[in-house]
Amino acid sequence: MQLDIDSELGKKSAYDANYNADKLFPIPRLEKRLEIGIDPNQLPFYGFDSWNHYEVSWLNPKGKPIVAVAEITYDCASPNIIESKSLKLYFNSFNNTVFNNISEVEEVIKRDLEARLDVQVSVNVLQLGKKMPIPLDYSFSGESIDDLDVTCDTYTVDARFLQVESTLVEETLYSDLLKSNCLVTFQPDWGSVQIHYQGPKINREGLLKYLVSFRNHNEFHEQCIERIFVDILRQCKPTVLTVYGRYTRRGGLDINPYRSTHKPDQQLKPIRLPRQ
Repeated sequence: MQLDIDSELGKKSAYDANYNADKLFPIPRLEKRLEIGIDPNQLPFYGFDSWNHYEVSWLNPKGKPIVAVAEITYDCASPNIIESKSLKLYFNSFNNTVFNNISEVEEVIKRDLEARLDVQVSVNVLQLGKKMPIPLDYSFSGESIDDLDVTCDTYTVDARFLQVESTLVEETLYSDLLKSNCLVTFQPDWGSVQIHYQGPKINREGLLKYLVSFRNHNEFHEQCIERIFVDILRQCKPTVLTVYGRYTRRGGLDINPYRSTHKPDQQLKPIRLPRQ
């Protein structure tokens, strides 16, 4: 996958501390979805991408700094994602910019992102000391498969590890051993993944070895979670499937893709795992 030369990902960048919406760089989802075998006109999932940025700051009308956390969520049906480094540079451009209040900050972020994502965006800016930040959870809910005693020697994605048994079950499993690499810089991306499904019982050892096989794989966060969803759907044929990834914070930003055969519950609570 080739990024446009205007992208700053993988390059030395000047940190502009004055508002600059042009820092935002959209990346089309289409190419990677076609590679996975996803029909862009009939997605096999519902879901969203949730981004939390913990290094948000601007100046009030008196020049006093305000610090906050921003929660950003948009539908996975958007034609584009935003390159993560460009989002960090965009937020850095707020640092010496005067805004009248939080509502104005939220409106500006929403306007700029919607113009590039071509989808409705939810933006919630939480000023420190005024609102509670995202609560910290010890782990995903469900059963961890990380203590399984398996031998791993494959570190490029291999869906053949995904095997099922004859028993029909409904269960929620999770692993903190997911690691992949940025598609462009090859820097490591560390993540946790929760898998809820109904259908033939998935062999847990094979599932863990499959997740470990992402270790040297080069893809963006959203693409990895979609690949996991599609591989499980094809190999294991569950009737219900949700794959939820939460990635370690880097540069003040964490990325959390959610894909499901069913529309997400509007009451899905925001969480923050220990590495976030």
